[in-house]
Amino acid sequence: MVKEIIKQMILDFQKQNIENFIRRDFDFYRIEKKADIFIGVRRCGKSTLMTQIMSDLIKNGVKRENILFMNFFDDRIAELRKIGPAVVTDVYFSLFPEKKGVEKIYCFFDEIQETANWEMFVERILRTELCEIYITGSSAKMLSSEIATQMRGRSLSYELFPFSFKEFLSFKSIPADSMTTKEKMILAKAFEEYFEKGGFPEILDLARNERIRIHQEYFRSIIFHDIVERFNVSNPQAVINLANRLLTSVSSLYSINRLHEYLRSIGFKTQKDFVSTALGWFEDCYFLFSVQLFDRSFTKRNVNMKKIYCVDHGLVDSVDPNVSEKKGYLLENLIFSTIRRSSSAIYYYKTASGKEVDFCWIDRAGKKNLVQVSFDLKDEKTKKREVSALFEAMGEIDEKSATLIAMNESGVIKSEDRTIKIVPAWEYLINFEYPEKSVFQIKDLTL
Repeated sequence: MVKEIIKQMILDFQKQNIENFIRRDFDFYRIEKKADIFIGVRRCGKSTLMTQIMSDLIKNGVKRENILFMNFFDDRIAELRKIGPAVVTDVYFSLFPEKKGVEKIYCFFDEIQETANWEMFVERILRTELCEIYITGSSAKMLSSEIATQMRGRSLSYELFPFSFKEFLSFKSIPADSMTTKEKMILAKAFEEYFEKGGFPEILDLARNERIRIHQEYFRSIIFHDIVERFNVSNPQAVINLANRLLTSVSSLYSINRLHEYLRSIGFKTQKDFVSTALGWFEDCYFLFSVQLFDRSFTKRNVNMKKIYCVDHGLVDSVDPNVSEKKGYLLENLIFSTIRRSSSAIYYYKTASGKEVDFCWIDRAGKKNLVQVSFDLKDEKTKKREVSALFEAMGEIDEKSATLIAMNESGVIKSEDRTIKIVPAWEYLINFEYPEKSVFQIKDLTL
């Protein structure tokens, strides 16, 4: 029965229209005999990216029947989650036996991590068949060294996030490559809309009420499909409450002890390690991210309080009805998600006198970048506090420049040979340089 269903799915795909949505700001390089793996939170556009790759292949002369697409999250083939995906290619070649070993087959496997032993399956067909393989998944475990070992180095991983501001501008057909006074005003106005809506592609044309409803559905799907079902969680309500608690605290410090006390205060008799495990689940599905203190000592980075951020600020706004009053936290979350597209080596910094800088992140060249975020700098005390923290941090790590991001303000502040550039958020996002999109992860901090 499973084979018949797979056969029908393969044939149905051959007749489907392949839509070509807004192009992602995303480049990757094909290397023969390697699978390309696209990883990210659900509904961020991974399947659409694969559709665009299919469309490009067809435009370049690839025959439609040479494209094999399979969505492993489809409930009709739930049995494959236990027995593995090997039967899929068997069914495909039973339909097109003349192609085996003669014509290249382009395999697109959506959410393949839902099936058992998928790594060995992909490694085998890469080794034995004439094919290219593209894979999507919503689990950071697809970056792990264990998978790389099982696939014998036959994969390259790429992270995908909801739309960046530049991609949002493409969606709105607003050019971002020239800066007349009028165009700057248009960009600033567009940023206000992006700041309100977030970057999930599906919601960008929707009214607020519909946007909130769909964001909340994303939240439930992430919790139940990507966490409760995948990890066989015995207490899903505790996970929901913990996730809600963290969303109401984005851009703020948290500790395992405090989160554990919170769960116990509302009636959950969980152990402390449950909180640590749940935080790992949230990060695994690209939903929430923890940011450690910048410190030479690995132990100090782990024992100090961490900060929490969400993959998309618009999702936070829809799930937490009170967060709109805390626009500074949402702006900081947005800047985090922008930086996270470029590097996983993101920390917060605390000076010797206890002043805090929101981000100290390390780029591919190894440079430390200090970034402070403040929604409004009109209050002189606020401005003085933010500037003072940056100058002090610059002195301690011996950096000559830093960035202070505000909603609208701009300017330059100098002190001896050190410079702070104040930039409006929209300008920072427009000028942010993304490296090649292959995953960049720093396992430890080198100072």
